[in-house]
Amino acid sequence: MEDLPVYHGPIGMEEGERRLAQDGRDGGYLVRDSDSVAGVYCLCVLYNGFVYTYRLHKDAAGSWAAETTPGVQKRYFRQIRNLIAAFQKPGQGIAIPLLHAVTKLKENSLMMTTVCLK
Repeated sequence: MEDLPVYHGPIGMEEGERRLAQDGRDGGYLVRDSDSVAGVYCLCVLYNGFVYTYRLHKDAAGSWAAETTPGVQKRYFRQIRNLIAAFQKPGQGIAIPLLHAVTKLKENSLMMTTVCLK
């Protein structure tokens, strides 16, 4: 998980929501550690000003799955990257497709501003 650019680690729900709101684009997404369940991750997606959170977990065989809308068949993926790629398409049981990766690099990069004095 550590090598996944959208994985932000144990940042908590509020910080995850802040980072998505700062990005501000519908379909912006990140992955963070779950606050409430050890060993589980959360896929967080911004849509119409709200953050939708979907739990990601590995089964005993090592396959990844996401908890989505009831009635949508659960799908399993060998790698988390494959799960993310699948959820970039519409109709996967989440509020909006994953459109804009909010990466740690982007979040933690320094923004430089040049001030011109006259």
